[in-house]
Amino acid sequence: MSTEVYRQTKLGDSLVSALEDLLDNGKITPDLAIKVLSEFDTSILEAIKTNFKAKTAFKGKLDSYRFCDNVWTFILSDAKFKTNFTNSAGPTAHAPEVTVDKVQIVCVDAKMFDAEAGVS
Repeated sequence: MSTEVYRQTKLGDSLVSALEDLLDNGKITPDLAIKVLSEFDTSILEAIKTNFKAKTAFKGKLDSYRFCDNVWTFILSDAKFKTNFTNSAGPTAHAPEVTVDKVQIVCVDAKMFDAEAGVS
């Protein structure tokens, strides 16, 4: 499992786009761009593990699903999401319910990333 999965998020896309602009303008070297992306991969995984405490419940019509290379992918239509956030201060914040026409959910076991990074 590649730790590069978060490069496909909006944040990752924005970083790649910015690095490409810097490369095209000769402001950074290709080696530096690769180093920045590698640091992003490591940092985003650590940030999610340590700072992100939320539980989301969802329901909708399951259009399709698949399990390949230890990754689950679900495609839902008419999906509703309810999210509860917790923080170190204690109280839980409730986000408003969100309804979407169609959504793709990709689930990866965090242990896959730890194994790839050599973390026990």
